Parts: sequence; C-alpha cells; structure tokens
Amino acid sequence: MQTPEQTAPSWQETAAAAADVVRARLAGAVPGLDAGTPAVDTAVVLGSGWGQAGDLLGEVLLDLPADEVPGFRASAVAGHHGRLRVVATPAGRRVLLVAARTHLYEGHGVDAVAHGVRTAAALGARHVVLTNGCGSLVADWGPGTAVLLRDHLNLTGATPLRGPTFVDLTEAYSPRLRALAHEVDPGLPEGVYAQLHGPAYETPAEVRMVGVLGGQLVGMSTALETVAARAAGLEVLGLSLVTNLAAGTTGQTLDHQEVLQAGRDAAERCGRLLADVVDRVSRS
Repeated sequence: MQTPEQTAPSWQETAAAAADVVRARLAGAVPGLDAGTPAVDTAVVLGSGWGQAGDLLGEVLLDLPADEVPGFRASAVAGHHGRLRVVATPAGRRVLLVAARTHLYEGHGVDAVAHGVRTAAALGARHVVLTNGCGSLVADWGPGTAVLLRDHLNLTGATPLRGPTFVDLTEAYSPRLRALAHEVDPGLPEGVYAQLHGPAYETPAEVRMVGVLGGQLVGMSTALETVAARAAGLEVLGLSLVTNLAAGTTGQTLDHQEVLQAGRDAAERCGRLLADVVDRVSRS
C-alpha cells in the first residue's frame, strides 16, 4: 500500500504542471509561444515593500490568482498579494512576477518554499531576482535602505535538496548580476543575509549570534529559494529592503504593522529601483 508521500506528485511534476498552466494562459498574448520556446526570460519573487515594481516594468500580459496555478496558494501573510503575473518590458523581454511566496513557517514544507523558483526554471527563465523585507544589524542601514545580497546564512535547519545533489554556492548571488545592479545604483551596499525559520521575530540573543556568524541582515525567506534556484541552474540576484533595525539593536520592540508600514513608505522608490534592475538583468 502506498503512503500519501508516495502518491503525491513530485516537486518536478508540480513545477512542470504550474509552468504548463502559465504557458497555456500566456499563449493567447504571445503569438508563436510553444513548448520549445522559453516563456519568460527572468523571474522576480516579490517580498515586502517591492510590489510596485510590477506596475512599473511594462505591459501586463497575464495576471492570475496564485491558487489557480498548481503548487501555489493564496497568500496567508499580510503584505503578499497571492498573484502571478507575466509582464513585457519595453525591451521586449518577458518577466514572471511571483507575488505568492510561501514561507517555511507556514508549514507547507520546503518544496512549497522552492516552488516559485522551480516554476520559473520550468518556464525557461535564465535568472531570478529574489527580494525581501528584513531586519538590519547595521546601524547605518536603517528602514528604507535597499541592500544587495552578496552571501547568505541558512539558519533554518532545512534544505530544498535531496540526496547527493551537490550544488556549488561559492557565488550563490551572481557577481555579474550584482555588477548590473550597481550600474543602476552605484551606491547600493552589499551584505550577508541570514534566514531563520520564523514566524517569531529573532530574539536579541539570536541577533547577536547572527552578527558573530557574519550576518548583517535577518529575515524569514530567500536563502532556501536561492539554493533551489542555483540547483536549477538559475543566476540569482538578491535584494533586501530594511524595514526595521533588528531586535536588541535599538531598545525598541518589533511590531509587524510597523514593518509593513516601513515597506509601504519605501514602496515607490524601491519599485522604481527594482524595475530598473530587472530591466537591465532581463536584457543581459
């Protein structure tokens, strides 16, 4: 007798099914699109504070509720919209926007966390831009600061990989794509991001631990998606928006509504930055 795990679709099957739905819906807006043609050039996973980029990138070719696509679900987290879009940039590139991130703390498993980037790979994307809202350990990187990721610490105790899948993460965050982002904004700082499990915000002691390990930013996403994306052969660019100074660094307590407000306050500026970066990346 098979167990539920044995009868459930594999992550490869789920990603392929999701890509088939997106491709089929997109075909009406993209003449000549077939199974042998990449449906998108680039993918963007939209975290807190980054959503306006979708309105600035170009013409919307497809806009779907996430729960109409296999493996995705309506967002359970305030600040995440639960939709998938494909937009056409002025340069003629197609970009998949995933505003339907699943976090590890939601309890759906690591494959659900990695599903967005795996679907992007199944659609033919060559690179993915992963964005998030985060806490900062660096006093000069206050709320509203955008930071490029140069490395990460996966402190979740989980991985999207199974078996002898040995992926080189020496350059997990592409130096080439970071250079393109610096062409858009030469002043962007670069930092090391630490993903913890969540959903509780980090304690001051945990923040000090992250600092000892070399982390400068803390959050609850991105690192696991980066591992899955690199395993799928995608180039990765990471962008964090600082929404708060990390616990214990200011003497203030953390409040999720204040974090969301910080994202809203920076939304227009970050949306323009991300749109310009994604346009540059998609043409590379």
